[in-house]
Amino acid sequence: MILALSLSLVGAATGPTPSPTPPAPRDPVRSAEFWLDTASIREAWQISRGAGQTIAVIDTGIGRGPTVFNGVTGGADFSGVGSSDGRTPVGVIDREHGSLVASVAAGRPSPGDTGMIGVAPEANLLSVSLGFPGSSSTVPFVQQMADGIRWAVDNGADVINLSFTTNTRDWHASWDDAFLYAYDHDVVVVTAAGNRGSGTDVVGAPATIPGVLAVAGVDKDGIASEEASTQGITIGVSAPSEDLIGVTSDGSVVEWNGTSAAAPIVAGVAALVRAAHPELDAGEVINRILQTADPVGAGNAPDPIYGHGIINAYEAVAADVPVASTNPADQLREWVRLYRRAEAEVVPDPEVTPVEIPPLPPPDSAAEASPLLPSRDTLLHGTIPLIALTVPSIMIGLGISAAVRLNRRSRVERAATARGD
Repeated sequence: MILALSLSLVGAATGPTPSPTPPAPRDPVRSAEFWLDTASIREAWQISRGAGQTIAVIDTGIGRGPTVFNGVTGGADFSGVGSSDGRTPVGVIDREHGSLVASVAAGRPSPGDTGMIGVAPEANLLSVSLGFPGSSSTVPFVQQMADGIRWAVDNGADVINLSFTTNTRDWHASWDDAFLYAYDHDVVVVTAAGNRGSGTDVVGAPATIPGVLAVAGVDKDGIASEEASTQGITIGVSAPSEDLIGVTSDGSVVEWNGTSAAAPIVAGVAALVRAAHPELDAGEVINRILQTADPVGAGNAPDPIYGHGIINAYEAVAADVPVASTNPADQLREWVRLYRRAEAEVVPDPEVTPVEIPPLPPPDSAAEASPLLPSRDTLLHGTIPLIALTVPSIMIGLGISAAVRLNRRSRVERAATARGD
């Protein structure tokens, strides 16, 4: 499992006390969030700030304490080693990953509108903590993921963010049902493409699962990132992935790179769109984001490097976009139908019913049927027909014999008469 987490400390999060700091654009932390301008997020805030939407961050867990995480309204742990509310970061090396993702997606600003702010600052957050490989979790990761997605859906997620890759195009069959569960409940699923700098050469699952919105990374100039992104035909859209900042569980502001940071930018935009257009389903929200992205590359969308282009939050919220007929659930179901081996139907064993054979008639007793006496059948089918044929034959034979004798006697008498006897 690969998580993008190249960090360096750049400052501390602003405390909860209001400060006479100059307006937000001059705040050093806020000024470092260049994507708020390059992705037209500030413009989109004129229409929507994500109110009423919930983004589930399925990751290492979102920390407690810092103001930026005040939008967390619930959570759960599926690693078996975190806290029950999902708010204790899990792992050793990448334990801050979930907090960084949350701060980018829907971080709350400090009083005075200073410090780190998320793309959808009025959206709520769900903290779903997992134990990635290398953690002390004994629960299989595929099970953690499937259970975490279902929990997020059941607890009101409108958008799910998955900022990790498995480094393989394939995924466990149990994820089919988990992702279909999210799609069938009208949830937008945003995934990271992965990073070449972390050893990811190809886009891997979950970014290869049909129906997700897979995010690639670009630098500040909108050029595809060589280190902080991978490319592939499943890319939907691109977002900044270099020189980003985020907030850790202890309130520190750090720099980080990778599509792990690009994905929550897009997840935040999805929340902005859903808040502005509550009538749209998940497929239509994804379609708006894709169709309003700024074209890059060869211009033949989707491009294997940039997808449909670089995210444009204002256009995604405000543009007049024809309603799409695509449906994430239909895409995944068709894939399952084509590529998963159909489970053989279990044929029940046939019921064996004993055949009843009628009993044989009792044998005739010796007193009733002597072998020396003819039976009814022998009389009807043997004796009587034989008599009927034999008697006429005998009578005919006797008649012929008598005629012969009579004829012979007559000739003798005529001969005697002729001699004068």
